[in-house]
Amino acid sequence: MRSTLMRSTLVTVAAVFAVGAGGLVTAGPAVAAPTATAAVADESVVPLEVVNLGLTTDEAKHVQCWLRDHWGYTGAIDGLLGTESWKAFQRNLAAHWGYTGPIDGIVGSGTISALQRGLQANEGYTGPIDGIAGPETLAAIKRAADGWTYC
Repeated sequence: MRSTLMRSTLVTVAAVFAVGAGGLVTAGPAVAAPTATAAVADESVVPLEVVNLGLTTDEAKHVQCWLRDHWGYTGAIDGLLGTESWKAFQRNLAAHWGYTGPIDGIVGSGTISALQRGLQANEGYTGPIDGIAGPETLAAIKRAADGWTYC
């Protein structure tokens, strides 16, 4: 039990440092969703990246329903915006908002910049297109999520 807890803690700490070192998304702990973990047969722990950008579980479910209905998301409607949710979102951002990166589900500055362009056009976002998920970006994504249909 202790080794599993230690391994889980080390994986979580390593993931936090990897995200911070890469400058992927600048957000405080108040807007970060906890990292979910899934155990596999050999009892090792595999991190599942969840980036809810400050959305509640219900708001994130709204986003997942919209992604399912329009952008090919086939995962669970569980309110956890993981890799598959973000791949679907990146397909939307590539089609409409200038995202040019890989469809990999990684929420980097390119994903956030394209999201900011979409939020600027549709949700009254007036902040900079800087790839940083700051307070104005988070408020605009909440407005968008509230407007999307819940399953």
